[in-house]
Amino acid sequence: MVIDLYRRRRIEAAYLELIEQEPVEVAGSPEDQAVVVQALVEIDALLHRLPLKARQALLMRQLEGKSYKEIALALDVSVSSVEKYVAKALQGCMMTMLSENE
Repeated sequence: MVIDLYRRRRIEAAYLELIEQEPVEVAGSPEDQAVVVQALVEIDALLHRLPLKARQALLMRQLEGKSYKEIALALDVSVSSVEKYVAKALQGCMMTMLSENE
């Protein structure tokens, strides 16, 4: 529970810092901001359920736009392993989202 609260506060602080730099119409209402923060918290929790290397590979690929080769070098694994990590991470995310929507 304490870890979840810490993560939520960290995510909320990062999001609020980011939107402070945006025009008011982009930042949205306080209600919109609360919805976004909740979604970010859920995404963070989902990602933290993944094995470490799968999570790292997915984030490098999706957020940083790195190639499989670049990820393989960063994680000190083969390109084939990176492909498996990313596939496993995507599958894990989809399975979690599907099970939570039932």
